[in-house]
Amino acid sequence: MFKDLLKKIDIKRLKKIKGFSIVIIPSGAGAETKSKHFSSGKVYGLLAVYTFVMLVLGSILFSATPLEGIFFPHRSNLSVSDKRMIDELSRRLIFLTKELESLKTTNQQLKDAIMLGDSSLIDSLSGKLDTKNNQQNNPFGGNILAVIKYLFYGNTPKDSESIYFSMPLNGFISRGFNPENGHMGIDIVARTGSPVYAAASGYVAFADYTVRDGYMMIIVHSEGYISVYKHCSALLKKARDMVVEGEMIALSGNTGEITTGPHLHFEVWKDGKPIDPKTVLINY
Repeated sequence: MFKDLLKKIDIKRLKKIKGFSIVIIPSGAGAETKSKHFSSGKVYGLLAVYTFVMLVLGSILFSATPLEGIFFPHRSNLSVSDKRMIDELSRRLIFLTKELESLKTTNQQLKDAIMLGDSSLIDSLSGKLDTKNNQQNNPFGGNILAVIKYLFYGNTPKDSESIYFSMPLNGFISRGFNPENGHMGIDIVARTGSPVYAAASGYVAFADYTVRDGYMMIIVHSEGYISVYKHCSALLKKARDMVVEGEMIALSGNTGEITTGPHLHFEVWKDGKPIDPKTVLINY
């Protein structure tokens, strides 16, 4: 169809056109018809001027208004300050993403620590603890508290069949056990940097920083017991370490979002349930 249309057009006649005429026919009766003649050069010149003017106006319109960002979002020009802000937001987003991954890892470690609160774990590791102590010249493993208890009770911790807990920090209790209000342990007030001791012998299942509780340690003991130490300023033991009662494991502090001052939040769990630590402390 397009080829047929080209055949009907006489190319030679188009080349002979030297001008154009505009005929104006008024709608009223008896009005005179007017015509205006334009040469081809003048018509082409007017078209060129019109095109140039439209290009200039369009360029001004797109540069002075947000139209460029709407129609050509990939061509929008950003100021230096906007680019710096975007770069800063990108860095913050990357940092927050890494922090989120770290929190996920910490939460998983906490879940694993709670799941490890089984006496079978300590029973399987008790042989390692006894072997380690037997290899030392001092049967108490450098534990001064164990030496004192030996002088009073006449037996070493490894000779004792039942588990017992001692105060992990030298201080006074400012807040007691109140599970109804979400307080699953006791708060022991002491100066920041005071030594924190293992309340009983066991296995360190978790030792790391958490957002809410700061530097925290979880120790798994025999007979289904778990002890928790929160808001420390520093941890002296790491996960998978074996500790004996009275061994220094941390320094007290004021870390974490929910702390109200320098103290140690101490919890004791039995078979997956929190209990009042004062009921099992022998020196309270």
